[in-house]
Amino acid sequence: MPTILRTSGFRFFFYSNENSEPIHIHIEKGDATAKIWLEPIEIENNYGFNSKEIKQILQIIQDNQLKFIQSWYDYFN
Repeated sequence: MPTILRTSGFRFFFYSNENSEPIHIHIEKGDATAKIWLEPIEIENNYGFNSKEIKQILQIIQDNQLKFIQSWYDYFN
């Protein structure tokens, strides 16, 4: 499970067996987790993040979207 970015206590990663799904990133911090589609950016699920944290996560994803997408393709291709 490659970790792509750690910032503000969040860990952004993907699982190495999920390449059959649309491109996405998982996020965790403490016991909270979320999964966000990257093209377009859209919340797939959220378990435990409050609205302020989701807003912060979405901003981080927007700022790093190309890095996340490139990391996905580098890993799976």
